[in-house]
Amino acid sequence: MKRIFSRFIYFFIILVVCNCLVFAPNTYASIENQKLLLESWDLLNTSYLDDTFNNQNWYLVKQDLMKYSLNTREETYKVIDEMLITLDEPFTRLLRPEQYHNLKIETSGEFSGIGLRLQINPQTEKLEVVSPIKNSPAEFAGIKEHDLILEIDGISTTNLNLDQAAEKMRGLTGTRINLTIFSSQNKKVYQNQIIRKHISLSPLISNIDKTSSDSFVGYIRLNKFSSNAVEEMKTTIKTLEEEGAKSYILDLRDNPGGLFESGINIARLWMNKGTIVYTINRQGIQNSFSSSGKPLTNSPLVLLVNKGTASSSEILAGALQDSRRAILFGETTFGKGLIQSLFELSNNCGLAVTVAKYETPNHKDIHKLGIQPDKIILQETLAYDEIGTIKDIQYQEAIKFLREK
Repeated sequence: MKRIFSRFIYFFIILVVCNCLVFAPNTYASIENQKLLLESWDLLNTSYLDDTFNNQNWYLVKQDLMKYSLNTREETYKVIDEMLITLDEPFTRLLRPEQYHNLKIETSGEFSGIGLRLQINPQTEKLEVVSPIKNSPAEFAGIKEHDLILEIDGISTTNLNLDQAAEKMRGLTGTRINLTIFSSQNKKVYQNQIIRKHISLSPLISNIDKTSSDSFVGYIRLNKFSSNAVEEMKTTIKTLEEEGAKSYILDLRDNPGGLFESGINIARLWMNKGTIVYTINRQGIQNSFSSSGKPLTNSPLVLLVNKGTASSSEILAGALQDSRRAILFGETTFGKGLIQSLFELSNNCGLAVTVAKYETPNHKDIHKLGIQPDKIILQETLAYDEIGTIKDIQYQEAIKFLREK
């Protein structure tokens, strides 16, 4: 009887050990996925602006989440997405590793690639070159404005969106990329092999309008509030001052924002002494950011804005409008009065969490309302190369106003 019992124990142990060997990897993955889920929940618990979490018991949400069996990362991401949906607030969002990586590149203003500005042409829906970046591998390879990128490393661009195409363009410095290009000049398809290099991407474009001999207007288009935007703006203003600019147009149309700090520091380059923005956190504590009163120029300034002007762009626009430093032309802005902090999670993904709201210097809450321009000027959608031309009604009205002023 003892022998039978011993054999039973022996086979039971073997069975347990075998099961552990078979299921241990899945168990480990499930534990890691649970950790990622709880990490996300905890960040929201401690940092999210609305401490009612859209009027729900956040701890009960946690209990419900723990019931999920999370065998893969994608399953975990979907559960985190479901958790965020309950907040009913689109700016708090999970960034999967690729999205998080792309966002860090955008805000840093530096990347490794070939240096092309691209767009999906609204008429043809083709991937089109807006322009090669100056002194980039793409420029040296002879790629021109309006060329079409048909294939990237043998993959058709027909079904790629702009982010997917940009991601395929980027890569390690020194690696090669093969492009199939339709030339806009000679109307022929050709192959081009280019070596990627490190590129510093300027977030702004500038020029000076000298069509009136006694009233030069400096034009600055700011596309993104990246980490290098402040220094680029400083350099540009000083250059335009040296070239004789008597007034300025700062174009914030379709600028989706970026780094909060960049918005504050760029406001300081233009503003005299005064408040730039007020922020309010989940405890209701109000903080403020101000200008010291040492702008780089006091010349007249017009801001161009539209419904794509959002976030840090609205902080800048609100500060310059309320302080009467600038006149706003264009259309009502997007209306994003919330501030996000970006947290890095395990597995190289990120969580953007709304941690505060803001008000303009005159204590206007612009969330979902936007900023009303001083002069409303409607404008049909322009192609990239039509901005700042005779077809750009908002730009032309700004030029006219500044010259009369």
